[in-house]
Amino acid sequence: MSRVYTINDNETAAQRSTMFDLFQNSDDPNITVEVNKYLWRASLEVLSFMPLESADPFTGILVLGYGTPPGGSRAYRATVLIQDPALDARSLNLSLLSRNGTVAPDTVRAVEDAILTRARQLRVNDGGL
Repeated sequence: MSRVYTINDNETAAQRSTMFDLFQNSDDPNITVEVNKYLWRASLEVLSFMPLESADPFTGILVLGYGTPPGGSRAYRATVLIQDPALDARSLNLSLLSRNGTVAPDTVRAVEDAILTRARQLRVNDGGL
Protein backbone atom coordinates (compact mmCIF):
# COMPACT_ATOMS: atom_id res chain seq x y z
CA MET A 1 0.00 0.00 0.00
CA SER A 2 1.49 3.34 -0.95
CA ARG A 3 0.59 6.81 0.20
CA VAL A 4 1.63 10.19 -1.08
CA TYR A 5 2.86 12.69 1.49
CA THR A 6 3.14 16.35 0.56
CA ILE A 7 5.57 18.43 2.57
CA ASN A 8 4.23 21.76 1.28
CA ASP A 9 2.88 23.22 -1.94
CA ASN A 10 6.30 24.21 -3.32
CA GLU A 11 8.05 20.88 -2.77
CA THR A 12 7.47 17.60 -4.51
CA ALA A 13 5.56 14.77 -2.88
CA ALA A 14 7.53 11.97 -1.32
CA GLN A 15 6.16 8.47 -1.78
CA ARG A 16 6.66 5.74 0.84
CA SER A 17 5.54 2.18 0.83
CA THR A 18 6.36 0.28 3.99
CA MET A 19 4.49 -1.92 6.40
CA PHE A 20 4.72 0.78 9.07
CA ASP A 21 2.59 3.17 6.97
CA LEU A 22 -0.41 1.07 8.00
CA PHE A 23 0.06 2.01 11.65
CA GLN A 24 0.77 5.68 11.15
CA ASN A 25 -2.11 8.12 11.60
CA SER A 26 -1.41 10.81 9.02
CA ASP A 27 -4.81 12.53 9.30
CA ASP A 28 -4.63 16.17 10.24
CA PRO A 29 -6.69 16.57 13.47
CA ASN A 30 -7.58 20.11 12.40
CA ILE A 31 -9.32 18.79 9.29
CA THR A 32 -10.59 15.35 10.26
CA VAL A 33 -13.79 15.14 12.31
CA GLU A 34 -14.90 11.82 13.65
CA VAL A 35 -18.57 11.16 14.30
CA ASN A 36 -20.00 8.52 16.62
CA LYS A 37 -21.93 6.12 14.39
CA TYR A 38 -24.36 5.16 17.14
CA LEU A 39 -25.33 8.76 17.85
CA TRP A 40 -25.69 9.36 14.10
CA ARG A 41 -28.01 6.38 13.60
CA ALA A 42 -29.95 7.04 16.80
CA SER A 43 -30.54 10.66 15.77
CA LEU A 44 -31.92 9.55 12.43
CA GLU A 45 -34.14 6.91 14.07
CA VAL A 46 -35.52 9.07 16.89
CA LEU A 47 -36.19 12.01 14.56
CA SER A 48 -37.45 9.85 11.68
CA PHE A 49 -40.79 11.71 11.68
CA MET A 50 -38.95 14.77 10.34
CA PRO A 51 -37.87 14.99 6.69
CA LEU A 52 -34.11 14.93 6.26
CA GLU A 53 -32.98 18.11 4.50
CA SER A 54 -29.23 17.80 4.80
CA ALA A 55 -26.72 15.34 6.21
CA ASP A 56 -22.96 15.70 6.35
CA PRO A 57 -21.27 12.77 8.09
CA PHE A 58 -17.86 14.44 7.76
CA THR A 59 -18.85 17.41 9.92
CA GLY A 60 -21.49 15.55 11.95
CA ILE A 61 -24.39 17.81 11.03
CA LEU A 62 -27.97 16.68 10.41
CA VAL A 63 -30.60 19.21 9.36
CA LEU A 64 -34.20 18.03 9.55
CA GLY A 65 -37.28 19.88 8.36
CA TYR A 66 -40.61 20.41 10.06
CA GLY A 67 -42.37 17.26 11.15
CA THR A 68 -45.03 16.36 13.69
CA PRO A 69 -44.17 13.58 16.14
CA PRO A 70 -46.55 10.61 16.37
CA GLY A 71 -49.41 11.52 18.69
CA GLY A 72 -48.37 15.17 18.76
CA SER A 73 -49.97 18.28 17.37
CA ARG A 74 -46.96 20.58 17.14
CA ALA A 75 -44.44 20.53 14.28
CA TYR A 76 -40.73 20.71 15.05
CA ARG A 77 -37.56 21.34 13.10
CA ALA A 78 -34.18 20.07 14.30
CA THR A 79 -30.47 20.52 13.76
CA VAL A 80 -28.16 17.90 15.25
CA LEU A 81 -24.41 18.30 15.71
CA ILE A 82 -22.34 15.28 16.67
CA GLN A 83 -18.88 16.60 17.36
CA ASP A 84 -16.96 13.76 18.98
CA PRO A 85 -16.44 10.04 18.38
CA ALA A 86 -17.31 9.24 22.02
CA LEU A 87 -20.74 7.94 22.95
CA ASP A 88 -21.26 10.72 25.45
CA ALA A 89 -23.85 13.42 26.12
CA ARG A 90 -21.22 16.10 25.44
CA SER A 91 -20.82 14.75 21.89
CA LEU A 92 -24.44 15.54 21.02
CA ASN A 93 -25.85 19.02 20.46
CA LEU A 94 -29.50 19.39 19.49
CA SER A 95 -31.40 22.47 18.46
CA LEU A 96 -35.20 22.25 18.21
CA LEU A 97 -37.52 24.89 16.80
CA SER A 98 -41.27 24.98 16.42
CA ARG A 99 -43.22 27.15 14.04
CA ASN A 100 -43.84 29.49 17.00
CA GLY A 101 -40.13 29.85 17.80
CA THR A 102 -38.00 28.26 20.47
CA VAL A 103 -38.85 25.06 22.29
CA ALA A 104 -38.80 24.53 26.05
CA PRO A 105 -35.44 23.25 27.35
CA ASP A 106 -37.21 20.27 28.95
CA THR A 107 -38.42 19.16 25.51
CA VAL A 108 -34.94 19.46 24.02
CA ARG A 109 -33.48 17.49 26.93
CA ALA A 110 -36.12 14.77 26.52
CA VAL A 111 -35.26 14.36 22.83
CA GLU A 112 -31.52 14.32 23.61
CA ASP A 113 -32.14 11.64 26.25
CA ALA A 114 -34.12 9.58 23.73
CA ILE A 115 -31.26 9.82 21.21
CA LEU A 116 -28.64 8.87 23.81
CA THR A 117 -30.74 5.94 25.04
CA ARG A 118 -31.23 4.64 21.51
CA ALA A 119 -27.51 5.06 20.76
CA ARG A 120 -26.63 2.96 23.80
CA GLN A 121 -29.13 0.30 22.71
CA LEU A 122 -27.57 0.20 19.25
CA ARG A 123 -24.10 -0.14 20.76
CA VAL A 124 -25.21 -3.02 23.01
CA ASN A 125 -26.89 -4.75 20.05
CA ASP A 126 -23.65 -4.40 18.07
CA GLY A 127 -21.73 -6.07 20.86
CA GLY A 128 -19.78 -2.91 21.53
CA LEU A 129 -19.76 -3.40 25.29
